[in-house]
Amino acid sequence: MNKLPLEKRAQILSMLCEGSSMRSISRVVGVSINTVTKLLIDAGDVCEAFHDKTVRGLKSQKVQCDEIWSFVGSKKVNTPADKRESGEAGDCWTWTALDSDSKLIVGWLVGRRDASAALAFMTDIRARLASRVQLTTDAYRPYLQAVDRTFGGDVDYAQLVKMYGSAPDQGPEKRYSPGVCVGARKVAVTGLPDGDHVSTSHVERQNLTMRMSMRRFTRLTNGFSKRVDNHCAALALYFVWYNWGRPHATLKGQTPAQAAGLTDHAMTMADIVKLIDDAEFDAKLGKNSN
Repeated sequence: MNKLPLEKRAQILSMLCEGSSMRSISRVVGVSINTVTKLLIDAGDVCEAFHDKTVRGLKSQKVQCDEIWSFVGSKKVNTPADKRESGEAGDCWTWTALDSDSKLIVGWLVGRRDASAALAFMTDIRARLASRVQLTTDAYRPYLQAVDRTFGGDVDYAQLVKMYGSAPDQGPEKRYSPGVCVGARKVAVTGLPDGDHVSTSHVERQNLTMRMSMRRFTRLTNGFSKRVDNHCAALALYFVWYNWGRPHATLKGQTPAQAAGLTDHAMTMADIVKLIDDAEFDAKLGKNSN
């Protein structure tokens, strides 16, 4: 089977992480949209496995959590009930946890914004931490039970309760503007959280970076995800690139993975392509041995 050169595959994956749409990539690079899609799925599979294997035993001290909205196929109001219930289409939430010091994405989950997703998310985060942490979330109520069931009393947990007011009349564009945050309250829930570090600012800023770095998250465009599998693959690729390959401005040129002590060097997009090739080789070896 013909395979694109390593450099061209690395270019495609880099463009996927820098805000280009899949169709624009196919035009710029000169490959079919199906080629871009297959490469994205392959990269997503290996990146999800790589994150799950390597982001373990973290000695984090402060972790912030948040959720970011997007949709797959169509927005909730335009999605048939059966597709909405199955999760095939409709509103889609990405839960993220960030180490406030190293800026490492500790874990992520794609699903609904409900109690079961909150529990699954916190179960995964708890398994990746090696020590007691200070945890901060927003005031979404399912976090309370999820944190209690996964961490018990072994956490310093606080919620940042934001209060919103109406935005001034801005004309037609008002419908696209969020409410104005008029204040915030820090509520200690478990343990002894340090009030100076009760914040979700870092994870919210990372979510903004994510929205700007993937075309499918950009608002008011036709660049949304058409399938859940593609959506998850794009996120898996982005998080590995964010953690291991992209130097962070506040870390003096280090990647979050370097700052967290997981590696001593930055990963290149060519390294991710090599992960794909290694996975394909191992799969063929397994088939031949059978």
